[in-house]
Amino acid sequence: MRLAKSFTIETTLIEYVEETKGDVSASERVNELLRRAMIQEQYDKLGAEDAEFFAVAKAGRAEAKSFQKAALRTFRRD
Repeated sequence: MRLAKSFTIETTLIEYVEETKGDVSASERVNELLRRAMIQEQYDKLGAEDAEFFAVAKAGRAEAKSFQKAALRTFRRD
């Protein structure tokens, strides 16, 4: 579904759209660029969540390794 909206954009953006639109309309080109930007933002967000998750997992891994070493020392004593 398409909705007619009015936005104010910078002159350099208009020039870029005009230069890169090819055979499609400027509106189609803007929609394509916005879809790409949305996808990129989603990837960036996932990347940030990824980094946060693995940072926590890495910290937990250090604790687990310490526990494993202590357990191995205990087993060696017995």
